[in-house]
Amino acid sequence: MLDPSSSEEEDEVVEEERKVAQAPKAGAARVSPSRTSESPGGLQPSRTSNVRPTSPGPSAALEKEKDDLEKMQREEEERKKRLQLYVFVMRCIAYPFNAKQPTDMARRQQKISKQQLQVVKDRFQAFLNGDTQIVADEAFINAVQSYYEVFLKSDRVSRMVQSGGCSANDSREVFKKHIEKRVRSLPEIDGLSKETVLSSWMAKFDTIYRGEEDPRKHQQRMTASAASELILSKDQLYEMFQQILGIKKFEHQLLYNACQLDNPDEQAAQIRRELDGRLQMADQIAKAGKFPKFVSKDMEAMYIEELKSSVNLLMANLESMPVSKGGEFKLQKLKRGHNTSIIDMGQEDENQLSKSDVVLSFTLEVVIMEVQGLKSLAPNRIVYCTMEVEGGQKLQTDQAEASKPTWGTQGDFTTTHPLPAVKVKLFTESTGVLALEDKELGRVVLHPTPNSPKQPELHKMTVSKGCPDSDLRIKLAVRMDKPQNMKHCGYLWAIGKNVWKRWKKRFFVLVQVSQYTFAMCSYREKKAEPVELLQLDGYTVDYTDPQPGLDGGRAFFNAVKEGDTVIFASDDEQDRILWVQAMYRATGQSHKPVPPTQVQKLNAKGGAAPQLDAPISQFYADRAQKHGMDEFISANPCNFDHASLFEILQRLTLDHRLNDSYSCLGWFSPGQVFVLDEYCARNGVRGCHRHLCYLSDLLERAENGAMIDPTLLHYSFAFCASHVHGNRPDGIGTVTVEERERFEEIKERLRVLLENQITHFRYCFPFGRPEGALKATLSLLERVLMKDIVTPVPQEEVKAVIRKCLEQAALINYQRLSEYAKVEVEKSQKDQKDPENVGRLVTPAKKLEDTLRLAELVIEVLQQNEEHHAEGKEAFAWWSDLMVEHAETFLSLYAVDMDAALEVQPPDSWDSFPLFQLLNDYLRLDYNLCNGKFHKHLQDLYAPLVVRYVDLMESSIAQSIHRGFERESWEPVNNGSGTSEDLFWKLDALQTFIRDLHWPEEEFGKHLETRLKLMSSDMIESCVKRTRVAFEVKLQKSSRTTDFRVPQSICTMFNVMVDAKAQSAKLCAMELGQERQYHSQIDNLIEETVKEMITLLVAKFVVILESVLAKLSRYDEGTLFSSFLSFTVKAASKYVDVPKPGMDVADAYVTFVRHSQDVLRDKVNEEMYIERLFDQWYTSTMNLLGTWLTDRMDLQLHLYQLKILIRIVKKKYRDFRLQGVLDSTLNSKMYETVKNRLMLEEATASVRDGGMLGISMKDSDEEDN
Repeated sequence: MLDPSSSEEEDEVVEEERKVAQAPKAGAARVSPSRTSESPGGLQPSRTSNVRPTSPGPSAALEKEKDDLEKMQREEEERKKRLQLYVFVMRCIAYPFNAKQPTDMARRQQKISKQQLQVVKDRFQAFLNGDTQIVADEAFINAVQSYYEVFLKSDRVSRMVQSGGCSANDSREVFKKHIEKRVRSLPEIDGLSKETVLSSWMAKFDTIYRGEEDPRKHQQRMTASAASELILSKDQLYEMFQQILGIKKFEHQLLYNACQLDNPDEQAAQIRRELDGRLQMADQIAKAGKFPKFVSKDMEAMYIEELKSSVNLLMANLESMPVSKGGEFKLQKLKRGHNTSIIDMGQEDENQLSKSDVVLSFTLEVVIMEVQGLKSLAPNRIVYCTMEVEGGQKLQTDQAEASKPTWGTQGDFTTTHPLPAVKVKLFTESTGVLALEDKELGRVVLHPTPNSPKQPELHKMTVSKGCPDSDLRIKLAVRMDKPQNMKHCGYLWAIGKNVWKRWKKRFFVLVQVSQYTFAMCSYREKKAEPVELLQLDGYTVDYTDPQPGLDGGRAFFNAVKEGDTVIFASDDEQDRILWVQAMYRATGQSHKPVPPTQVQKLNAKGGAAPQLDAPISQFYADRAQKHGMDEFISANPCNFDHASLFEILQRLTLDHRLNDSYSCLGWFSPGQVFVLDEYCARNGVRGCHRHLCYLSDLLERAENGAMIDPTLLHYSFAFCASHVHGNRPDGIGTVTVEERERFEEIKERLRVLLENQITHFRYCFPFGRPEGALKATLSLLERVLMKDIVTPVPQEEVKAVIRKCLEQAALINYQRLSEYAKVEVEKSQKDQKDPENVGRLVTPAKKLEDTLRLAELVIEVLQQNEEHHAEGKEAFAWWSDLMVEHAETFLSLYAVDMDAALEVQPPDSWDSFPLFQLLNDYLRLDYNLCNGKFHKHLQDLYAPLVVRYVDLMESSIAQSIHRGFERESWEPVNNGSGTSEDLFWKLDALQTFIRDLHWPEEEFGKHLETRLKLMSSDMIESCVKRTRVAFEVKLQKSSRTTDFRVPQSICTMFNVMVDAKAQSAKLCAMELGQERQYHSQIDNLIEETVKEMITLLVAKFVVILESVLAKLSRYDEGTLFSSFLSFTVKAASKYVDVPKPGMDVADAYVTFVRHSQDVLRDKVNEEMYIERLFDQWYTSTMNLLGTWLTDRMDLQLHLYQLKILIRIVKKKYRDFRLQGVLDSTLNSKMYETVKNRLMLEEATASVRDGGMLGISMKDSDEEDN
């Protein structure tokens, strides 16, 4: 397989060779080109000493050249080390037999770079500016605005991006968590679930985040990257580790071809040689006593056993591998005894193969093309061919005419004969009627081997008797596939002591029975089982000179074992090289056979096509040697310190991983894990050493600001702790002193790192990302604090460590918050461009404003801590308690600045109350912080201010009542007068303000409420009384006749009472029963006052009616005035039309009543008071009329008195009935008495005076106005 060595790559290799050939060789003053660590894989030009220095002297120039030379030498050494390391890595990738790429690792997300973060910011800013076509409601826009301000613009997110730990998924999850509370707080909408709203918002978020990118391209890119994240091909792994180790492409090609990485047999043989070398090394260590320094002397013997056990395990793994990867052949399993014997290579007697163990299976393809020389048959005669493998079925081609005998038919056969006989016959159909069989014209018998040519060839056929065509030829191809477990085959001369005792040419096949068992077998034609076989375990193959006395064969080689030698000979040099290479891989010997110098060149005769492999491989080896690669290829892996090499490999791999496009958090990719696992297993790198190096590298990156997953640290630390404390996590029981000391060092570094991360939890795990990292960090800290792996650390000890961290965290967080607030202030001042701000002292108001802004930031920090960092309680139940302590410490630091700002505020200044409300509204709703240390301090600070504020407000309101009523004009204002409205607004505002303070301490809050209710009651009582006095004064000053009109001020006073009653229910009522007395008292006062005001107003109306009746009294019978008026009217009526005396009085009174009713009905806001007033008014005036008539029971009413009274009574009854006075009130006994008297008087007047001129009590309902 030459897949990695494509034609383009070959051109590149040739070009690189040309460059290297033109480069000058290294000398004393010049150094050969080398690869620098800064540009791995680049060839640097040689430095010379011919350049004359300008300023320094000769000694300085020599010193500089010496330094440069040393630097280049170091770089050259580093390059060689990386090339050697790459050879080992290539072999791990080419033929892995211990590890495979894991498929169950968590998929890593694409990381966000600084540029991508800026692009995302710009996209969200464009959405907020309305520059996109995305339709969104106000709630979503507000959520995006908050997300943009809090998350995207946060410096903590910038640091997370810089640390390589921020992925697009993190941004999405933070937004999802951010909006879940918002969506839950939205009102329910019929037909629209909140899950639908949430999914809609997330879809819009994805649209904004993606911008104008095509989602299909994005999905394709993500799918491709996700696939490469899971499984990598060998070519991809080679390319990755070229980048990791800084290997040039042409160097890879040289090494790949020279190492024969495409040849699995060579790789399996290399592994067998390595494992044998490791076993020998273990024996050498045991003999020489050169053990590592262990914590116990007893571990030395155990160490040797562990080395051998690990090698035996590798041997078992190799033994379980298929003989050749990718083929359909499955391994022929040895018996159980054979497998166990592989562990001990010396027990040959137990590992004897039988002939049935090496039976092979071949696939043959026979393709018949055409027949030539068929001239004796008529052109239209039918001919056909048959083909068979001896011992198998017979196949037939299609029929063809003798004039054109071509077919192209393929027959597929399977056989177990390494030297099968293939028979092909040519037939023609018999024309005779009695012929039973077709006539055979000719046949050919072939004996193909896997080395036979594959292309079609002409073969002379053996002509049957009676066939005149003597020169029949058939063109056909026979392809015999080589089974996967057949490593080489061909004819050899051989002689040995125990097998092949005669020097004779035989057909040999090298058969691989299992990874550790090979056999040389000789076969005869048409036989499935070998005639003889030689198991190659323990033999050493090498080139040898021609043996005297042995005729036959040109190129000799032998297989030697103690007590036995087998000599082989081939007919040409190329075949010998192929046989020796194949047997060298099979024997697993450490000695590598080298062809004799005189036969290095290609054999001029050449061989068959498959034999060209030998010179090609030799060509690659020569080329590698030419470029100085031979030392890396032929180096014995057992002679290297793989612990230090692996440390370099793992560190470089981690650097590569942290710099790729994934947010890996220190986790290797599956391909990297696979290669590192294979390297450790194959080269015996101890698991504890591997994880200690890994921990050291991870800690170094974490200390430099990279984001490392604490779960990964926990995994490696737990492995090392188990190993150091003798728990054997990987079966290794020996513990070196170096491992223990390094573990203690790393343990201390890890403890410092974890404590630092907990101290900076807001910045190490911003917004709770990576998910679960804080919980994992806390769990890991507990594990690190353990003295061993059994005894749990006391919880109080862990708690004390974390408490100390969180105390320090409070100080750090507040310092950074204060700095951020100062930067904000300076930025705002700079934006305002106010030159007066420069150099001006900070005023108390400005200081308070800054403190208020700082309070907002403090609350935001505490909310984020609760929202994003509460996962710690999953690790420890008491984490919440420590976070409460942390919050109190954090608030106590803010309290210092708050107290300083409040101290400089002027006395009786209430501008600081918003600060209390802001802090208290947050603290009172937090179960843990409510009435905590800071909360109580806040209450103690503001309680005197609140009391002082209430005292001043009470005095101010009382003064405003006094001044207001003195200047009150009683013009209507809203629901009352100007003074009452001002009073009720102030009382309501004061109570609302105190209520909005939400005083957390119940007793003081109750005290404030009681005091304000009592104050309101007193103020309303004062308002009511002052209104009552003003009402009475107003009535006294008004007219007592029918000219009286109810003024607006009277209605306003009534409305004040109405409003006072409504306000008292809100301002004076208490929740508790015993406290309702304030409300009851003021209600009673208002009711009594309203009654008095109604009584006073009704009394006024009665006085006006009395004035009307006084006028009528002048017409009483028997008075001088009555007689005079009657005579005057009668006398005058004879000459002129004299108006009816007294009707104007009735009309004036009726007009007064109607106007008063309309004004009261329209202006007074309380219907109940109007009804009560009208009832009392009607009853009082009707009683007055009844009393007046009763006083004149013995007198007959004057006609004019009668007419006026009838008009007044009729109109009064009708008007009050229209105003809604009940019939029971209207038709009172007094009304009936008055009505009957007037009807009686009317009847008397009709008899006496001849009629009432249309005025009658009876027609009162039909009468107009």
